[in-house]
Amino acid sequence: MSFDIDITLQRGGRTIACRFTSPTGITALVGPSGVGKSSVLECIAGLLRPQAGRITVGGATLYDSKAGINLPPEARACGMVFQDLRLFPHLRVRQNLAYGEALAPPERRFLSLDEAAAFLDIAPLLGRRPRTLSGGEAQRVAIGRALLAGPRFLLMDEPLTALDNARREAIIAVIERIRTELGLPVLLVSHDRADVARLADQVVELRP
Repeated sequence: MSFDIDITLQRGGRTIACRFTSPTGITALVGPSGVGKSSVLECIAGLLRPQAGRITVGGATLYDSKAGINLPPEARACGMVFQDLRLFPHLRVRQNLAYGEALAPPERRFLSLDEAAAFLDIAPLLGRRPRTLSGGEAQRVAIGRALLAGPRFLLMDEPLTALDNARREAIIAVIERIRTELGLPVLLVSHDRADVARLADQVVELRP
């Protein structure tokens, strides 16, 4: 499944243009802070509308300004892991995961909640609340919620930011397993060239 992106959008009074095609695997979107990397992810997820262009993933058109196509986020079969994670603080880990599971139509489900917890090594955390989790634990819960939504592809915004070396290694291992064992294409934003060199099958650079 490939990403085929060609969009233009306005953010903060300036124009962001992003055009790339990438194959199955892990694609890293890199560039200086403020260049629009997160905005591109939000456009692909359907949370932000470009001014013009086309977004196709795996042959399915999600947005096409000329054809008048703009699928809502829930119709894009996309798993999104936000930089700030956005776990529900009042819900326990199991309930956060169940929220993602409830979003997946039966035909797209490829993991049960317990299978996702085992895959991500978060089964011991199911009864805890997000505020009691470490950064790495919370990141794995956010990834689990995205996987349980039955995505055709994953978008990850700075998934390794603010983690110490041990937790960073654990999340890198998770992302690699998603590629090799689940076969999901991943588009991730990163500012760390070393992480990108280890993970990415293709690198796309956004410039000011």
